[in-house]
Amino acid sequence: MKIAIASVGRDEEAEISPRPGRARFYLLYDETAELLEVISNPFSRGGGGAGFGVAKMLADKGVDIVIGGKFGENMEGALRGRGLRYHKMAGSVREGLGMIIEQEEK
Repeated sequence: MKIAIASVGRDEEAEISPRPGRARFYLLYDETAELLEVISNPFSRGGGGAGFGVAKMLADKGVDIVIGGKFGENMEGALRGRGLRYHKMAGSVREGLGMIIEQEEK
């Protein structure tokens, strides 16, 4: 299982981004909470379509679950269309990761 967390910073102490399509970074973890990769989001600035672009980028990376603040309708549809699950959360990256791993173990 691969988990992507929309983040305002590059480490697990950073806050989960309230706008996942425009998040500055995505931190990718495995199911054991090991950090696999930090991605600078190329869609963090610019015109429309960020949600679609992010969904494709994360699907191409083999992500299963996406964590972010408030997902827009278009991004939700793009994630669902690519088979990615998503969870709306606030707090630190570490807190969000812990909550998802705990949920998945049940």
